[in-house]
Amino acid sequence: MKVLLVFAHPEPRSLNGSLRDVAIRELEVQGHEVRVSDLYADNWKSEIDRPDFPSLDDKTPFQPSRASKAAFAAGQLTEDVKAEHEKLLWADTLILQFPLWWYTMPAILKGWVDRVYAYGFAYGVGEHSDAHWGDRFGEGTFKGKRAMLIVTTGGWQEHYSARGVNGPIDDLLFPINHGILYYPGYDVLPPFVAYRVDRIDEASFDRLAENLRERMRTLSTTPPIPYRRQNGGDYLIPSLELRPGVGEPAATGFALHVDRRDAAE
Repeated sequence: MKVLLVFAHPEPRSLNGSLRDVAIRELEVQGHEVRVSDLYADNWKSEIDRPDFPSLDDKTPFQPSRASKAAFAAGQLTEDVKAEHEKLLWADTLILQFPLWWYTMPAILKGWVDRVYAYGFAYGVGEHSDAHWGDRFGEGTFKGKRAMLIVTTGGWQEHYSARGVNGPIDDLLFPINHGILYYPGYDVLPPFVAYRVDRIDEASFDRLAENLRERMRTLSTTPPIPYRRQNGGDYLIPSLELRPGVGEPAATGFALHVDRRDAAE
């Protein structure tokens, strides 16, 4: 298996750096090929702006998706973005690794998504009709590939529980798992989350590292989160609302978009 790990932490000697090294070593021990995009080390440009599209006429108002569509179709995206496209097409599995800062990913990783997910590459693909609303949410460029998150946070696991003050971790990560990974077609695995990382001791790190090794050993066999496919029949098209009667009666919000029928049988 070919794995791309996109790493977003400014300090290579951090706990994140150590976990990255653990993951890479275990993947290589298992015989997988690994490539790394280290965003801070690479001085990744995070903002999407007019210089990303040098062929854009100065008199034309800058509309990012429109400029992205034209540049991708013409093969005129910047070289750093093209390099990430090549890695993503090469990889069977994508891992995004980052610390949870203010309830989301660091800005540099969001900027990687903004610039790399070009129109026509990661979105804006597929027909739009009364029966099919684009190739997305279970379909798209990365259909058949796997993806997962490795996330660290200083908060306790209880803080991110169903009744925790921060909200459930699955809800906090839903926009990334569902909106960034599942949207262009990835099968999204449950995230690996490390809690209370600011107070971790050697024994705790050893347990954490072994848990991560186990996730890397089962990367190809772990069942993905059973998100509903947009064009699979559960959603009305083109409104993209769930059909009446779909989902557990008590479910609300993000939980409605996970199909738990097999688990209940």
